[in-house]
Amino acid sequence: MQYTAEYQSPLGGILLASDGESLTGLWFVGQKYFADTLLHDHEEKNLPIFRQTIQWLDIYFGGEAPPFTPPLSMKASPFRLAVWEILKQIPYGQVITYGEIARVLAQKRGVETISAQAVGGAVGHNPISIIVPCHRVVGNNGSLTGYAGGIDKKAALLKLENVSRTRLFIPQKGTAL
Repeated sequence: MQYTAEYQSPLGGILLASDGESLTGLWFVGQKYFADTLLHDHEEKNLPIFRQTIQWLDIYFGGEAPPFTPPLSMKASPFRLAVWEILKQIPYGQVITYGEIARVLAQKRGVETISAQAVGGAVGHNPISIIVPCHRVVGNNGSLTGYAGGIDKKAALLKLENVSRTRLFIPQKGTAL
């Protein structure tokens, strides 16, 4: 069974989803791929995981980096899971490019290259927005490209974090992400 709860953020409504133990979804209402991992059969319920996630969101929208992460459960292809794992490592207030994620993945897999467009597809299908910070991924020149919640929300989230798009997060070669 899946469960849902709603959260009203400064940027609009957010739908939370859970399997009862972990957070499985967090979407801006109406965004692209909205609730695409949510089963048809689900019920609204007040769960500890939702209270913990709401606490995280309150701290985040208060302009601070939350000191904890609620338990997350994400199901997808190994490629998407690998991309999302990198997203989770991007520090608050910094950004990374799609190309840099592709470079890190290629290095981890021992291949010469991985398509930045394939990375973009995985980033776009991230089912747990904000906490798995896909909004911290920018184009090669620092441009705000693609965000399932909308570019306006991406810009607002980066502004909330006081991000300078020149402060790129570039993992060192050999860094385990």
